[in-house]
Amino acid sequence: MAVKDVKAGLRNEEGIAAVLGILKQSFGERFQTGRSFREQHAHTTTYLPAQLPDGVVFVESADDVKAVVEACAEHRVPVVPFGVGSSLEGQVNAPSGGISIDFTRMNKVLRVSPADLDVTVEPGITREELNRELRDTGLFFPIDPGANASIGGMTATRASGTNAVRYGTMKDNVLALTVVTADGEEIRTAQRARKSSAGYDLTRLFVGSEGTLGVITSVTLRLQGIPEKIGGGVCAFPSVKAACDAVIMTIQMGIPVARIELLDDVQIRACNAYSKLSYPEKPTLFLEFHGTDETVALQSAQFAEIAAECGGDDFLWTANAEERAKLWNARHNAYWASRALAPQLDGLSTDVCVPISRLAECVAETQADIAQQGLLAPIVGHAGDGNFHVLVLFDGKDPASVEKVEAFIARLNHRALGMDGTCTGEHGIGQGKMSFLEEELGGAVGLMRTIKQGLDPKNIFNPGKIFRNAE
Repeated sequence: MAVKDVKAGLRNEEGIAAVLGILKQSFGERFQTGRSFREQHAHTTTYLPAQLPDGVVFVESADDVKAVVEACAEHRVPVVPFGVGSSLEGQVNAPSGGISIDFTRMNKVLRVSPADLDVTVEPGITREELNRELRDTGLFFPIDPGANASIGGMTATRASGTNAVRYGTMKDNVLALTVVTADGEEIRTAQRARKSSAGYDLTRLFVGSEGTLGVITSVTLRLQGIPEKIGGGVCAFPSVKAACDAVIMTIQMGIPVARIELLDDVQIRACNAYSKLSYPEKPTLFLEFHGTDETVALQSAQFAEIAAECGGDDFLWTANAEERAKLWNARHNAYWASRALAPQLDGLSTDVCVPISRLAECVAETQADIAQQGLLAPIVGHAGDGNFHVLVLFDGKDPASVEKVEAFIARLNHRALGMDGTCTGEHGIGQGKMSFLEEELGGAVGLMRTIKQGLDPKNIFNPGKIFRNAE
C-alpha cells in the first residue's frame, strides 16, 4: 500500500451538514466539531495521512448509538467507530468525512458470571480496565495485543497478541455481540451458550469486520481462571532458525506454553538500551508458562532440554512476579524501544503470519532483504503462531525513503503469501493492506463486497476500509 493510494472519498456535503445539525441538537456538549477533537479521532499509528471526521459524538448507551446511526443512514453520512485509537492500518480515518462515534464513555462491565466463566461488557472498556474489574473473581481475560486497546476495537480487528498461542484470538473468545445495524436496529448475534448450531455464525462475521458491517454495542467474552503459578524466562540462540526450531519442537511436543515470543538481535539491542537490560544481542525467545508450581517447573525444564538440543544458551526462568513483570514490560515496550533507536525517524509496523514450519525461512529471507536495502528494522514475533512484526524506521518526509520502504513492505507481504501465509496476522486490513487482500483471497473479496452491500446498502459503516469501491 502506498500513501498515494490513501485517497479522500466522495463527500456528501448536504447530508453531512444536516447530520451535524441533528446531532448538535440531540447531544449538546457530547457532540464536538472542533478541529482538535476531530484530529484526535483520526490519528493513526502508521505513516498514513490522517483524514478527519466532521464531528465526534461521545455516546453513553446503545440508544445513543442507534440515534447516530439512524441520522447518518437517513442522510447517507459515514459512521466511523472509535475506541482508543490504537489501530495500525488507518481504521479510524474518515476518507469521506462523517461522524466518529467515541466509545470511551461506554466502558462498563454489564454482567459477570464466574460459574460460566464469561462476562458482558460495553465496547469502550479497555482490556486492562476489564482485568482490574475481574481481579476479585479469580478470573481474567487473556487476549493481550500489547496496547491497552478497547474491547470493541479488539473485537472489530480480530486482535490477538502474546497469549494467542495458548488462549487463541478474539474470534475464539467472543461468545456473542449486540450490534446496531444499518437500519438503526440493535441485534444480538448469539446467546451465552458455549456452542450452538443455530443458523449463520453472525458473531464471527462481525468479529474482524473493522466496523464496516455495523456498530458493536456490547461484547460477551470467554474468561479464564487466573493461574496458580506463572513462570517466565528468556533463552538466546545462535540463529533465528535455531530459535524457530525450538518453537516448533515445543509446540509439537504439546508443551502448553502461554507465550513464546521471538526477538531478533536488533530488537534485543533496542530492548537492552530502552529497558536497561543486559541480554546477549542474539535471537532470543521470551516464554511464559501457566499452571501449578509443579507443572510450571516441569514445562520450564522440558523447554530447557529443547533449547539445549537446538543450540540455545541456558534457559533463565523465574516464577518471581516482579522479575517476570520486568521481562514482559521489556517485550511490551518493544515498539518504543525500536523507535528510540532512531527517534528522528518514522516507524511502520507490519504483521505477516505464516505456518510455523515456514517461520524461520520467512524471517531469514526478510532479514536478508533488510540488510540488502540498508534498512533499520527490528523484528519481534508471536513465534508460536508464526506471526512476526517488522518495525521499519524511515524518513517519512523523504519520498525516496518512503518508496524504498513501501517496496520492502510489498516484498514482505508477497513473501508471506507465497508461503501460504497472510498479509495480516492481527492488525487488520483497514486502508493499508487492501491491495494485498485481493492477492491473498482473490474471488472471496467479491463475496465480502456482496455481504457488505447486503448489510450496509448505503455504505455508511466505515467506508474505504478493507476494500475499495464498496458501493
